[in-house]
Amino acid sequence: MVHTVETATAYVIEALEAKGTASHEDFDVPGIVTATHSLSGTWDFHVVDQGRFWGIAATFLRL
Repeated sequence: MVHTVETATAYVIEALEAKGTASHEDFDVPGIVTATHSLSGTWDFHVVDQGRFWGIAATFLRL
């Protein structure tokens, strides 16, 4: 599978909504994608440590 910004964005939206407690609209999804890619160097977010991913996502929660 080729991983791109689009597949990374889909991953983020799916992960955020899978918890069932928030919508992806509650987060700055492009910000999460950019920060995660910058820190991990990959568009394959399946290989990113989940603790790190959720830490990043938490910083992009819209208030």
